[in-house]
Amino acid sequence: MNEIANAINELRTAATTITRLSDLLYAELLAVDPNAGQTETPVPETAPALTLEAVRAILAEKSRDGHTAKIRALLQKYGATKLSSVDPANYKALLMDVEELTNAT
Repeated sequence: MNEIANAINELRTAATTITRLSDLLYAELLAVDPNAGQTETPVPETAPALTLEAVRAILAEKSRDGHTAKIRALLQKYGATKLSSVDPANYKALLMDVEELTNAT
């Protein structure tokens, strides 16, 4: 049991030494490069633009699940009788409406 206690004490001493060394190295790094401690402002990721093909695939899957009539009604909501007539700017809103339909059932 005494050997285990000695090993634990050695590990704690090593951890303390490593922490001190890392603090010293960090301080040295900041002394050389004052911007080193600053994090860069993350660039927000933009979602890829929805394509007609991607929307068509999602609507086809929902149609196969039995939502064909509801999808047709949504197309009409966006002033179209077919998907290719929907303004691409409305794809995201259309998909959100489709998601609400499928969540409600």
